[in-house]
Parts: sequence; structure tokens; C-alpha cells
Amino acid sequence: MTDMEQQLFTTGLVPVVTIQDAGDAKGLGTALVRGGIPVAEITFRTPAAADGIRTMAQEVPEVLVGAGTVINRDLAKQAIQAGARFIVSPGFNPRVVDYCREQNVPVIPGINNPGGIEAALEAGLTTLKFFPAEASGGAAMIKALAAPFPQVRFMPTGGISPKNLGDYAKIPSILAIGGSWMVPGKAVESRSWDEIAGLCREARTSLQGFSFAHLGINSDGEQHSSSIARFFSSLGFPVSQGATSYFASEFLEIMKAPYRGSHGHLAIRTHNIPRAAAFLHALGFTTQDETAKYKDGRLIALYLEPEVAGFAIHLLQA
Repeated sequence: MTDMEQQLFTTGLVPVVTIQDAGDAKGLGTALVRGGIPVAEITFRTPAAADGIRTMAQEVPEVLVGAGTVINRDLAKQAIQAGARFIVSPGFNPRVVDYCREQNVPVIPGINNPGGIEAALEAGLTTLKFFPAEASGGAAMIKALAAPFPQVRFMPTGGISPKNLGDYAKIPSILAIGGSWMVPGKAVESRSWDEIAGLCREARTSLQGFSFAHLGINSDGEQHSSSIARFFSSLGFPVSQGATSYFASEFLEIMKAPYRGSHGHLAIRTHNIPRAAAFLHALGFTTQDETAKYKDGRLIALYLEPEVAGFAIHLLQA
């Protein structure tokens, strides 16, 4: 991944913004940073777009500012001159793609079918917008397209909301998810920056899809773990034995020997472990890379530190 793609992936969300007044760009950019989503796709749907890009790029440089709805070469030129660091278009326009590549500015053209993907691949592009996402088959369509085109990473936009965000976040080939629900037009026009920051925080947390998987309990050894398992069995919990632990129901794991965490571990499922780890890094957690487990090239388990109430945090791929 390029640095730009890595930032998009780590953040996982791309607020799609329509600005009526370029003077709102600074306040909006600051709100995005406060909300944990320092990314904006400012669309060329109003005359204020270019000035809005320029203002946000200059006044809030920590925001990765891109231009959206770039449907011709002239708009691409305006966007790049204004300071856009990436270009997004609703369709695949070879003139736009060629111009952006000449300027060494990343371009993410829109596609929604195999023919569009093949045209993009022929042009040397592997990061593509999937648009309009819901109208074009949604998450199921992306999964179908990802099978014959495993090298492509998608940025779906169109019809995505908190209700279906998780459907897209679970897909391994998703780079980031675009949408306007984080930056409603009325909130921008009324300069409700606290509201926008709050919506961004909610979206970033929801994107992770955190859910409780199980509680792992450390024991003093196999004999001790066996006695704990018998206790839970006497209470009616179904007990199963594995190589390193017993499970009493799906929610309690009794380790046969002390492992990570003073008392044990908290296993938490998430839609995407690398993205979740980046999210938790901002909260002070670091990854224990030696604990990483992979399946078919995808990270499926990883421990973090520090402990929480004496329990290590164990991320599991949902």
C-alpha cells in the first residue's frame, strides 16, 4: 500500500462532504480531526469546492483532503491545484486517470462491474471506488467481484449508513468506506462542529464491530484447570477439552497453564484486526506481534497490551 492508501485503510472511513461556503472548511476539518477521522472527500457539486479544498488543506494540514465527483480533466486540474491529495470520480474516465497519473496524484475512479475493473487494471489501478454501492448490489456484489479480482481494493460509497456499515467492514478487500452520514449537509451549513465530531467518533467505533467473544482464565497448571472445568460442568456448562485449554460453554476458556495476562485474557471479536489495532493504538494499546496468527494470509488473532483489570486483550477476527 502507498502511504495514502495506508492512511485510508487505518482510518477506514471517508466522509463525503458537500461545502456551500469555503469558509466552513476550517471548522469542518477541525471537527473531523476531533472525531478521529482526519480524511475528507470534498465533492465538486458546488462552486465552493476548490476553495474549500484549498482552505482545508492549508488550515488543517493533518487532514488528508481529497476531491470527489471529479468528472473531467478540468476539474481534476482545479482540485490538484487547490491541494487535493487524491482524486475520486464516480466513473472511469481515461482522461481524468491519465491526467492524475501525470501529476503523480492518486486517483480512485468509480466502477460497479467486471468491465470497469478490467479497464482500471489495464490502466495500472488496483484501488477503486465501488459506486453507487447499495444500488449496485452492495456488500454481496463486492464479495462476488473480489473473487476473480483479488488484487483490487474497494472504496464503496453510495447508500451506506450505520445500519449497513458492518456488512462492508467485514470484507477483506475493503480499503475504506465512504459516506455522507458523518457530515450531514445541514450540520455543515449550521456549523454544528460538535455534532459532526460526535458522528465521526460513533462511526469510527461502529466500524470496528467489537463484540465479546470469551473470557480466558489462567490456572496454575493442568490439574488446576481440570478442577475448574469440573466445577463449571457440575453447574451444567458443556465442557470441551483442547490442546491448551478447556472451554466451559463458548464464553469461558480455562487455560491449562498460565498465559498472557495476570488473570487471563478478554477475547474480543472485530471486523478487521489490523484496523482495530490501529484504533486501539490511539487509546494506548500496543500489539504483541509474536502472538499473531494467520489463516489464508489474513490476520485472525492478536494480543495487545497493557492489561485491563489484570486481563490481556485478545483480538479475534469475526
